[in-house]
Amino acid sequence: MSETFPLPDGHGVIRRATRADLVEIVRLLADDPLGQTREALTDPLPESYHRAFEAIEADPNQFLAVVELEGRIVGTFQLGFIPGLSYRGAWQAQLEAVRIDHALRNRGLGKNMMLWVIQQARQRGCLYLQLTSSKTRTAALRFYQRLGFISSHEGMKLKL
Repeated sequence: MSETFPLPDGHGVIRRATRADLVEIVRLLADDPLGQTREALTDPLPESYHRAFEAIEADPNQFLAVVELEGRIVGTFQLGFIPGLSYRGAWQAQLEAVRIDHALRNRGLGKNMMLWVIQQARQRGCLYLQLTSSKTRTAALRFYQRLGFISSHEGMKLKL
């Protein structure tokens, strides 16, 4: 993938995240009540964020992105590509950590970001684009449903 892409509506760009973006990415991840319980937006950031960034950056099947609007980081997501044997060796795209700055929600920015993500998954030949969202994020779930995502499986997690 190239490093910078215009959003489908031409307002803003998606680009590969750099280490210098980490504080803004963590700010976005902590930008809701659930995120505030999971993230540590401290100065300096915990070393675990830096180690995770290095692992993501080194993996050619991972794309950690930021969305910029007028030079300001206003969104983020991580798009991963997973090879599999199921479905005759089909690839799947996995979307994680999707966030748009709370002050800019409901303005079409998230929809344009997601249209770009869907296009990338199709271009990579993925059979599915999958994501999970907490059941407590009801607005996010409605948003994904409007984009055509369906709740086809029951997700489960084991906290380790």
